[in-house]
Amino acid sequence: MQAIVSRILKLPVADAELTADLLLPADAIGLVVFAHGSGSSRLSPRNLQVAHYFNDLGLATLLFDLLTAQEERVDRLSAEYRFDIPRLSQRLVGVVDWLTGNADFAALRIGLFGASTGAAAALITAAQRPQAVQAVVSRGGRSDLAGEALAGVRAATLQIVGGADPQVVRLNREAAQKLRCEQQLAVVPRATHLFEETGTLEQVALLAGDWFCRHLRHNGA
Repeated sequence: MQAIVSRILKLPVADAELTADLLLPADAIGLVVFAHGSGSSRLSPRNLQVAHYFNDLGLATLLFDLLTAQEERVDRLSAEYRFDIPRLSQRLVGVVDWLTGNADFAALRIGLFGASTGAAAALITAAQRPQAVQAVVSRGGRSDLAGEALAGVRAATLQIVGGADPQVVRLNREAAQKLRCEQQLAVVPRATHLFEETGTLEQVALLAGDWFCRHLRHNGA
């Protein structure tokens, strides 16, 4: 078992201060930033399960809330913010900029793990920060909402979708046609949108962990 340092961070971005949970294994081989979708949070059991699997592989993880507590309360009632992709993307870019400007993390290559609308924010961020973001994984993501930014993504991109989630499979296939980077589309059989079926989230973690390890190690070692 690796020694893991746990820290709570306050991340200043353009229009908010975001709370984040950092798990940093000794001699980490990379840093995965989670960008969750609506109705989820940095405390989501699904996110935590995947993050702990990444930690066991030697990957640091940063889980944070894209929306403030007040925005979350409003969004639960009105759905006002969950599809505000420009807002979500701006904040994720701010987090990446903070990480690359912080001496504690500057040596770690960055990957983004996005779910639902968070996947669109991750892809837009990758397009806007091609030197900083080395890999992206989308889990049941709305990659299509990244729009024109898809063609500008240079980070190696893995889209993971559930075989029983046909609409998102179709949207991810359409997004794949617009990507111009190294990419892969993986379909997990029998999985629905949230990967709640027995063993399906473990398959997501396995696929994503392998992708990040391959693309975040220095020189691909």
